[in-house]
Amino acid sequence: MIRKIAALAAACGLTFAVPSAGYCIDGAALEYGRGDDRTNLVRVSITDKWRKAQPPVGDAWRLAGYWEFSAAVWDNRDESTADLGFAPVFRVERGRLYVEGALGFHLVQARISAARVFSTAFQFAEHIGAGFHSGKYSFGLHVQHLSNGGIREPNPGINFVLVRLQYSLE
Repeated sequence: MIRKIAALAAACGLTFAVPSAGYCIDGAALEYGRGDDRTNLVRVSITDKWRKAQPPVGDAWRLAGYWEFSAAVWDNRDESTADLGFAPVFRVERGRLYVEGALGFHLVQARISAARVFSTAFQFAEHIGAGFHSGKYSFGLHVQHLSNGGIREPNPGINFVLVRLQYSLE
């Protein structure tokens, strides 16, 4: 468990050390959440906006989005689990507020807890969330579900409620 946390912290440090000029990485995020079976989740992500030149923010709703690459550690009383993910995130913004949703792919270790074992490492993950911007920061609340989509049984799935802090490197 300590090695996983150290690797996650190192990845987080590298994410913030990469300058945005000349690279596709233009943001970083940190999430903390709680899920089924009293499973805690800590996730770091790097993001890349779809449109670099944003139109002026006004009173009209507009479509935005970003690519997200993530690494997470899940921990409960039975197990610690690693998670790698990728997702296109669709975001609708108006002024400082946003609503977003995503359907992505994750690779997760199979055993989550004594009562929850995934039959495949490959999992689909969808999330919905809402939040607001304040300068270079975005704060949000997300609900996420992971399951293998019925590819193979057992398919217990898992749900998380997450708090997200995102920082723009632009």
